[in-house]
Amino acid sequence: MGMVNDISFVIGGKLVVLVEHQSTINPNMALRFLMYLAEIYKRMNDAKAVHAGKALRLPKPEFIVLYNGVEPYPDEQIVRLSEAFEKAEELGLPEKDHPALELEVRVLNINEGRNAAIAERCRELAGYSAFVAKARELRPPDGSTMEEQEASMKAAVRFCVEFGILTEFLKKYAGEVVGMQITDWNLEDAKAVWREEAREEGIAQGRAAEREQANERFVRNLLAEGIPIETIARLAELPVEQVRALSVRNAH
Repeated sequence: MGMVNDISFVIGGKLVVLVEHQSTINPNMALRFLMYLAEIYKRMNDAKAVHAGKALRLPKPEFIVLYNGVEPYPDEQIVRLSEAFEKAEELGLPEKDHPALELEVRVLNINEGRNAAIAERCRELAGYSAFVAKARELRPPDGSTMEEQEASMKAAVRFCVEFGILTEFLKKYAGEVVGMQITDWNLEDAKAVWREEAREEGIAQGRAAEREQANERFVRNLLAEGIPIETIARLAELPVEQVRALSVRNAH
Protein backbone atom coordinates (compact mmCIF):
# COMPACT_ATOMS: atom_id res chain seq x y z
CA MET A 1 0.00 0.00 0.00
CA GLY A 2 3.07 2.23 -0.03
CA MET A 3 2.69 2.83 3.72
CA VAL A 4 3.69 0.62 6.63
CA ASN A 5 2.75 1.07 10.27
CA ASP A 6 4.78 -0.30 13.18
CA ILE A 7 2.41 -2.90 14.69
CA SER A 8 -1.13 -4.06 13.93
CA PHE A 9 -2.91 -7.01 15.49
CA VAL A 10 -6.43 -8.34 15.98
CA ILE A 11 -7.72 -9.72 19.29
CA GLY A 12 -10.41 -12.38 19.05
CA GLY A 13 -11.81 -10.87 15.87
CA LYS A 14 -13.33 -8.12 18.02
CA LEU A 15 -10.56 -5.55 18.36
CA VAL A 16 -7.92 -4.33 15.92
CA VAL A 17 -5.05 -2.43 17.53
CA LEU A 18 -2.63 -0.20 15.63
CA VAL A 19 0.51 0.97 17.42
CA GLU A 20 3.21 3.43 16.38
CA HIS A 21 6.46 4.19 18.20
CA GLN A 22 7.85 7.71 17.78
CA SER A 23 10.66 9.83 19.16
CA THR A 24 9.08 12.95 17.66
CA ILE A 25 5.41 13.83 17.63
CA ASN A 26 3.85 13.81 14.17
CA PRO A 27 0.75 16.04 14.02
CA ASN A 28 -0.60 13.94 11.15
CA MET A 29 -0.76 10.66 13.07
CA ALA A 30 -4.57 10.57 13.13
CA LEU A 31 -4.68 10.87 9.34
CA ARG A 32 -1.99 8.22 8.93
CA PHE A 33 -3.88 5.83 11.20
CA LEU A 34 -7.02 6.42 9.14
CA MET A 35 -5.13 5.35 6.01
CA TYR A 36 -3.67 2.31 7.77
CA LEU A 37 -7.07 1.23 9.10
CA ALA A 38 -8.75 1.59 5.71
CA GLU A 39 -6.14 -0.72 4.22
CA ILE A 40 -6.54 -3.24 7.05
CA TYR A 41 -10.33 -3.33 6.69
CA LYS A 42 -9.88 -3.72 2.95
CA ARG A 43 -7.63 -6.74 3.45
CA MET A 44 -10.02 -8.29 5.97
CA ASN A 45 -13.07 -8.09 3.71
CA ASP A 46 -13.70 -9.27 0.18
CA ALA A 47 -14.40 -6.36 -2.17
CA LYS A 48 -17.68 -7.92 -3.26
CA ALA A 49 -18.89 -8.27 0.33
CA VAL A 50 -18.95 -4.48 0.71
CA HIS A 51 -21.71 -4.31 -1.92
CA ALA A 52 -23.73 -7.19 -0.47
CA GLY A 53 -27.00 -6.68 1.37
CA LYS A 54 -25.65 -8.13 4.63
CA ALA A 55 -24.03 -5.75 7.10
CA LEU A 56 -20.36 -6.51 7.72
CA ARG A 57 -19.05 -6.81 11.26
CA LEU A 58 -15.75 -5.02 11.80
CA PRO A 59 -13.33 -5.30 14.73
CA LYS A 60 -13.33 -2.12 16.79
CA PRO A 61 -10.15 -0.07 16.25
CA GLU A 62 -7.79 1.30 18.87
CA PHE A 63 -4.98 3.70 17.97
CA ILE A 64 -1.91 4.11 20.17
CA VAL A 65 1.33 6.07 19.83
CA LEU A 66 4.21 5.25 22.19
CA TYR A 67 6.32 8.39 22.53
CA ASN A 68 9.83 8.48 24.00
CA GLY A 69 11.34 11.63 22.54
CA VAL A 70 13.33 14.25 24.42
CA GLU A 71 10.82 17.06 23.95
CA PRO A 72 8.46 17.54 26.95
CA TYR A 73 5.11 15.80 26.54
CA PRO A 74 2.30 14.91 28.97
CA ASP A 75 1.85 11.36 30.23
CA GLU A 76 -1.16 10.93 27.97
CA GLN A 77 -2.86 12.99 25.31
CA ILE A 78 -5.64 12.40 22.79
CA VAL A 79 -5.05 13.58 19.22
CA ARG A 80 -8.17 13.80 17.06
CA LEU A 81 -8.55 13.69 13.30
CA SER A 82 -11.16 16.45 13.46
CA GLU A 83 -8.48 18.86 14.67
CA ALA A 84 -7.15 18.88 11.10
CA PHE A 85 -10.50 19.65 9.45
CA GLU A 86 -11.04 23.00 7.74
CA LYS A 87 -13.67 25.18 9.40
CA ALA A 88 -17.08 24.85 7.74
CA GLU A 89 -18.04 28.30 8.99
CA GLU A 90 -15.56 29.79 6.52
CA LEU A 91 -17.91 28.49 3.80
CA GLY A 92 -20.91 29.99 5.54
CA LEU A 93 -21.99 26.61 6.91
CA PRO A 94 -22.79 25.83 10.56
CA GLU A 95 -20.31 23.76 12.54
CA LYS A 96 -21.70 20.39 13.67
CA ASP A 97 -21.52 19.37 17.31
CA HIS A 98 -19.93 16.11 16.19
CA PRO A 99 -17.86 15.73 12.98
CA ALA A 100 -19.12 13.24 10.41
CA LEU A 101 -15.77 11.47 10.70
CA GLU A 102 -13.60 11.16 13.79
CA LEU A 103 -10.55 9.17 14.86
CA GLU A 104 -8.87 9.41 18.25
CA VAL A 105 -5.23 8.54 18.85
CA ARG A 106 -4.03 7.83 22.38
CA VAL A 107 -0.47 9.16 22.74
CA LEU A 108 1.41 7.70 25.72
CA ASN A 109 4.69 9.07 27.01
CA ILE A 110 6.82 6.00 27.79
CA ASN A 111 9.96 7.79 28.92
CA GLU A 112 11.39 6.54 32.20
CA GLY A 113 9.40 7.85 35.14
CA ARG A 114 6.26 8.54 33.10
CA ASN A 115 3.04 6.51 33.12
CA ALA A 116 4.16 4.43 36.10
CA ALA A 117 0.96 2.34 36.12
CA ILE A 118 1.61 1.16 32.56
CA ALA A 119 5.28 0.47 33.28
CA GLU A 120 4.29 -1.67 36.28
CA ARG A 121 2.03 -3.82 34.12
CA CYS A 122 4.59 -4.28 31.33
CA ARG A 123 8.08 -5.16 32.48
CA GLU A 124 9.47 -5.16 28.93
CA LEU A 125 8.23 -1.63 28.23
CA ALA A 126 9.64 -0.39 31.53
CA GLY A 127 12.95 -2.05 30.70
CA TYR A 128 13.02 -0.44 27.26
CA SER A 129 12.37 2.99 28.80
CA ALA A 130 15.18 2.45 31.32
CA PHE A 131 17.57 1.36 28.58
CA VAL A 132 16.81 4.41 26.41
CA ALA A 133 17.28 6.69 29.43
CA LYS A 134 20.68 5.16 30.23
CA ALA A 135 21.75 5.36 26.56
CA ARG A 136 20.86 9.06 26.47
CA GLU A 137 22.67 9.66 29.75
CA LEU A 138 25.87 8.11 28.40
CA ARG A 139 25.60 9.52 24.88
CA PRO A 140 28.78 11.40 23.92
CA PRO A 141 28.57 15.06 22.85
CA ASP A 142 27.86 16.15 19.28
CA GLY A 143 30.77 15.64 16.95
CA SER A 144 31.92 12.47 18.68
CA THR A 145 33.49 9.67 16.66
CA MET A 146 31.74 6.44 15.75
CA GLU A 147 34.05 4.63 18.17
CA GLU A 148 33.00 6.92 21.03
CA GLN A 149 29.33 6.42 20.20
CA GLU A 150 29.76 2.66 20.06
CA ALA A 151 31.61 2.63 23.38
CA SER A 152 28.86 4.62 25.11
CA MET A 153 26.16 2.33 23.75
CA LYS A 154 28.02 -0.78 24.86
CA ALA A 155 28.36 0.76 28.31
CA ALA A 156 24.59 1.30 28.41
CA VAL A 157 24.02 -2.33 27.41
CA ARG A 158 26.44 -3.59 30.08
CA PHE A 159 24.73 -1.47 32.73
CA CYS A 160 21.28 -2.84 31.86
CA VAL A 161 22.45 -6.44 31.75
CA GLU A 162 24.17 -6.05 35.13
CA PHE A 163 21.04 -4.60 36.75
CA GLY A 164 18.56 -7.01 35.20
CA ILE A 165 17.08 -4.64 32.60
CA LEU A 166 16.10 -6.47 29.39
CA THR A 167 18.90 -8.88 30.25
CA GLU A 168 17.99 -11.82 28.00
CA PHE A 169 17.07 -9.62 25.05
CA LEU A 170 20.24 -7.54 25.26
CA LYS A 171 22.44 -10.61 25.64
CA LYS A 172 20.97 -12.02 22.44
CA TYR A 173 20.70 -8.85 20.36
CA ALA A 174 23.33 -6.51 21.82
CA GLY A 175 25.15 -6.03 18.51
CA GLU A 176 21.99 -5.19 16.63
CA VAL A 177 20.78 -2.81 19.37
CA VAL A 178 24.08 -0.91 19.39
CA GLY A 179 24.09 -0.58 15.61
CA MET A 180 20.49 0.59 15.42
CA GLN A 181 20.89 3.15 18.20
CA ILE A 182 24.01 4.65 16.63
CA THR A 183 22.18 4.83 13.31
CA ASP A 184 19.31 6.64 15.00
CA TRP A 185 21.68 9.13 16.61
CA ASN A 186 23.42 9.86 13.31
CA LEU A 187 20.09 10.15 11.52
CA GLU A 188 18.89 12.66 14.09
CA ASP A 189 21.95 14.82 13.50
CA ALA A 190 21.85 14.43 9.72
CA LYS A 191 18.14 15.12 9.51
CA ALA A 192 18.53 18.32 11.51
CA VAL A 193 21.31 19.52 9.20
CA TRP A 194 19.44 18.69 6.00
CA ARG A 195 16.24 20.32 7.23
CA GLU A 196 18.21 23.43 8.17
CA GLU A 197 19.74 23.52 4.70
CA ALA A 198 16.24 23.34 3.26
CA ARG A 199 15.10 26.25 5.40
CA GLU A 200 18.10 28.31 4.34
CA GLU A 201 17.08 27.80 0.72
CA GLY A 202 13.67 29.28 1.44
CA ILE A 203 11.79 26.00 1.68
CA ALA A 204 10.09 27.09 4.91
CA GLN A 205 8.26 29.78 2.95
CA GLY A 206 6.18 27.08 1.35
CA ARG A 207 7.44 26.90 -2.21
CA ALA A 208 6.21 23.43 -3.12
CA ALA A 209 8.71 22.64 -5.90
CA GLU A 210 11.72 23.60 -3.77
CA ARG A 211 10.32 21.73 -0.79
CA GLU A 212 9.98 18.60 -2.92
CA GLN A 213 13.56 18.95 -4.16
CA ALA A 214 14.81 19.30 -0.59
CA ASN A 215 12.89 16.20 0.44
CA GLU A 216 14.41 14.26 -2.46
CA ARG A 217 17.90 15.34 -1.37
CA PHE A 218 17.03 14.18 2.14
CA VAL A 219 15.98 10.77 0.79
CA ARG A 220 19.04 10.46 -1.44
CA ASN A 221 21.33 11.22 1.50
CA LEU A 222 19.68 8.46 3.53
CA LEU A 223 19.93 6.04 0.59
CA ALA A 224 23.63 6.84 0.30
CA GLU A 225 24.01 5.89 3.97
CA GLY A 226 22.49 2.48 3.22
CA ILE A 227 19.38 3.04 5.33
CA PRO A 228 16.52 0.59 4.51
CA ILE A 229 13.87 1.95 2.16
CA GLU A 230 11.04 1.33 4.65
CA THR A 231 12.90 3.32 7.33
CA ILE A 232 13.53 6.19 4.92
CA ALA A 233 9.86 6.27 3.92
CA ARG A 234 8.88 6.63 7.58
CA LEU A 235 11.44 9.36 8.28
CA ALA A 236 10.62 11.34 5.13
CA GLU A 237 6.88 10.66 5.47
CA LEU A 238 6.70 9.40 1.88
CA PRO A 239 5.15 6.30 0.29
CA VAL A 240 7.53 3.35 0.14
CA GLU A 241 7.12 3.08 -3.64
CA GLN A 242 8.22 6.70 -4.12
CA VAL A 243 11.37 6.08 -2.09
CA ARG A 244 12.00 2.85 -4.00
CA ALA A 245 11.73 4.76 -7.30
CA LEU A 246 14.29 7.30 -6.06
CA SER A 247 16.54 4.42 -5.03
CA VAL A 248 16.42 2.97 -8.56
CA ARG A 249 17.21 6.36 -10.08
CA ASN A 250 20.00 6.86 -7.56
CA ALA A 251 21.54 3.54 -8.60
CA HIS A 252 21.82 4.75 -12.17
